[in-house]
Amino acid sequence: MNAMSTPLIRLQEPHRQPAQPAGWALWQLGFRPFYLLAAGFAALSVPLWALQFSGWLGAGLWRGPVWHAHEMLFGYTLAVVVGFLFTAGRNWSGQPTPTGRSLQALALLWVAGRVAVLTPWPLAALLVNVAFPLLAALGLGRALVAGGNRRNYFFIGALAMMGLAQALVHAALAGWVQLPSSMGLQLALDLVLFIMAVMGGRVIPMFTNNGVPGAGAQRHALVERAALGSVLLIMAADALQVRGLPLAALLAAAAIAQATRLALWRPWAVRSNPLVWVLHVAWCWLVLHLLLRAAAEAGWIASSPAIHALTAGAIGTLTLGMMTRTARGHTARPLRADAADVWAYGLVIAGAAVRVFLPLVWPAAQSGAVLVSGLLWSAGFAVYAWHYGPWLCRTRLDGQAG
Repeated sequence: MNAMSTPLIRLQEPHRQPAQPAGWALWQLGFRPFYLLAAGFAALSVPLWALQFSGWLGAGLWRGPVWHAHEMLFGYTLAVVVGFLFTAGRNWSGQPTPTGRSLQALALLWVAGRVAVLTPWPLAALLVNVAFPLLAALGLGRALVAGGNRRNYFFIGALAMMGLAQALVHAALAGWVQLPSSMGLQLALDLVLFIMAVMGGRVIPMFTNNGVPGAGAQRHALVERAALGSVLLIMAADALQVRGLPLAALLAAAAIAQATRLALWRPWAVRSNPLVWVLHVAWCWLVLHLLLRAAAEAGWIASSPAIHALTAGAIGTLTLGMMTRTARGHTARPLRADAADVWAYGLVIAGAAVRVFLPLVWPAAQSGAVLVSGLLWSAGFAVYAWHYGPWLCRTRLDGQAG
């Protein structure tokens, strides 16, 4: 069996300094504003949606579940992805990614997108929201091309495709195209799933071995090809509207490939390090999503638990785990989780579990499940925003830029 090791981001244990420097650094690197915006948005918007869904608030804020899905994918998730890619892209290429005024403009554009979806002007909402991933792709692309980092060019295409997916959702809801809005949402879900499959395969075994000496996490070339290839086939099947048992079989095969990956990463060895085990828990959610979606395609269960195993479970847990790990590394803090981190992880995992499992075993409790899970899930991100917000706004402890 061949082991593969592909470093993604070099995170070194920082030296402690006696006092935190007083400088303002929010616009020095992409992870800072976008992690803070994403966490704050998750903490505020999800409870509002849960209260509306449960009948505690009047209709109109989100204008239905499609807009809730839109905002979780193109608001929260895309903000984390862009923040991560701007930060990692600088390391990959050795070239600058957007900072300063250009980063401020992109953050303002993201905020404008969150406001625009609440207005009665569909064209303005489309233009503002589609512009964000396209301009982010341009900012990332300049760095990768200047640095000759061809290996990661596909992230430029992924951001552009997220813009296309958003355009489909907006155009379908406005009645400009005769396509269901779910097509754009499914394209975005598949894109995020593929981004996770690529990034998780690179960083989780590396972080496992760095964070837990002797863990022995491995990557195997054949398993990697099967894991990534199966996700691409799912994306193609969704684009071609393949449904039923053929898609269920493909999803089951993808679940086996991702579970094999996880076994090679030796999750039983990481219990002592929360910064690592949270990433393994996220991968368990991803495998569960594939299995539940296969069951839904076979007609055994509803589709909602599968969707939320991916969104609330895999995306929520993996993004939170990466937001804590990379924020600590890039603010020169020790790569060790504290009590606030563990509380945030536990709240998000608990919220996802309530959202996925309670409707499966007690369908009549779905309204209550949405409310309870939304409050738990958002509380985890509120803890992150409260704990990490000052760090994201201030200069690194070692005084370096970034």
